[in-house]
Amino acid sequence: MLNMITPESRAAALEQADATRLFDLSVEYHVGMPSWAGLGDPTYQFWMSHTPAGTVSEDVMGLGAEQNNLVAYSGDCVSMYTHTGTHLDALNHFGYCGEIWNGFTEADHLGSRHWLRCGAEQQPPIIARGVLIDVARAHGTDLLPDSYAIGADELTDVMAAQGTEVRPGDVVFIRTGRMTVWPDPERYLFREPGLNREGAELLARAGAMIIGSDSVALEQMPSADPENWHPVHTYLLAEAGVPIMENVYLEEISAESLHEFILIAAGLPLRGSTAAPMRPIAMPLRSR
Repeated sequence: MLNMITPESRAAALEQADATRLFDLSVEYHVGMPSWAGLGDPTYQFWMSHTPAGTVSEDVMGLGAEQNNLVAYSGDCVSMYTHTGTHLDALNHFGYCGEIWNGFTEADHLGSRHWLRCGAEQQPPIIARGVLIDVARAHGTDLLPDSYAIGADELTDVMAAQGTEVRPGDVVFIRTGRMTVWPDPERYLFREPGLNREGAELLARAGAMIIGSDSVALEQMPSADPENWHPVHTYLLAEAGVPIMENVYLEEISAESLHEFILIAAGLPLRGSTAAPMRPIAMPLRSR
């Protein structure tokens, strides 16, 4: 679906954007932040590899105390699961029976370190119309109940009440209110409210180019499907070709009732990766 982005679609979107107001939809990365680590994936870690005082005492470059005291050198490193923080899932993240989007198979297209197809480096910068479907606000609550399922009928009703619609090429965000408890891992993670398959099918068939949410998994967790523990991910990524954006900060645009906007975002081109960190920026539409 990202092939719907063209030079003409980008230009049309930018013409509608009011760049005097920006809303940052990303979360801050820090040690202890909520992250998907329940299956053994690493949490976010950050450490300094160079400090001014350490450079003086260790003299790793052999320059001597005078230069090391003059030049205060700091450097640092990060380590994390690629699905940490605000990120966009690539089409190789989930599939069926060893096969991902477009029929690429594990047997033929998985290398020693990563998939050779459908990686995050294939995702272009995003400039498109964005739509917020504020399900939590429609319920008159800050936070939907744990494991609440958002289906097709409810999405239709909320959009009608907001006066919004999904058009081909849109980036669609579902607000559950989960960011109201960020960054508390115990309250943010596990038993997330989210889309069920019927809700995902409605949005994909309407032409949503990306579907995202303010939760860690987008979809209802745990799954209500006894045969598939991640039915929305497998459907959107492997069948519909729709990337998924997760951990999106939607509280500010919800407070502004900004249900339609222009979105600009880009992820790191991590070759073969199943996801890449994103910093999406929302801009209101120009007044007409």
